[in-house]
Amino acid sequence: MMRFQDRRAAGRALAEHLLPYRKGGRCPDPLVLALPRGGVPIGDEVARSLDAPLDVIVVRKIGAPFAEEVGLGAVAGDDPPLYDQAALVQFGLTEDDLAPILARERQELQRRTALYRQGRPEAELAGRTAIVVDDGLATGSTARAALRFARRQGPDQLVLAAPVCAPDAVRSLRDEADDIVCLEQPPSFHAVGSWYEDFAQLTDDEVLRVLRTDRG
Repeated sequence: MMRFQDRRAAGRALAEHLLPYRKGGRCPDPLVLALPRGGVPIGDEVARSLDAPLDVIVVRKIGAPFAEEVGLGAVAGDDPPLYDQAALVQFGLTEDDLAPILARERQELQRRTALYRQGRPEAELAGRTAIVVDDGLATGSTARAALRFARRQGPDQLVLAAPVCAPDAVRSLRDEADDIVCLEQPPSFHAVGSWYEDFAQLTDDEVLRVLRTDRG
């Protein structure tokens, strides 16, 4: 299985497998939608390769009260939260138990959305090919929230792309996207970061620098 040097290298490798969606080909109007923060440099490389604009879908994971890294759901935009019902049962939790965490994550989602958009309206997806990009899929919960948020805006095609994915996550998302492009699906999947040599966390300023880039 391939380990990627960093997100930029992973984005370039992923872009090669997305060339059928390049502007001017079978998709006259593609749009790349990156999941911040980690998906943004990957989405930037994909957008450059496809000659497509880059935008973002801000999604927040809903973590467990005892360990925020344990994802029990996710929320995107103003959509209702999506919960992993099996995980809730496993940990003996209810959606009401997670209400304070959901409220906190919605607040952070709104902060990031306002910061990253800088007053720009959301991109129009109707009739376009929307390519949702992240740096990896572990449980698939954030990707599912992003895909449903994008789907309700009426894209002609909805594609999910990531350099590395847990096989179970890919299987669980087959009905959410028209196409899923994933370069590596290691059978013994652990954390997304274990498949990168450099998996440094990005800052808001780094995301903004990418989004402000003039692609002419």
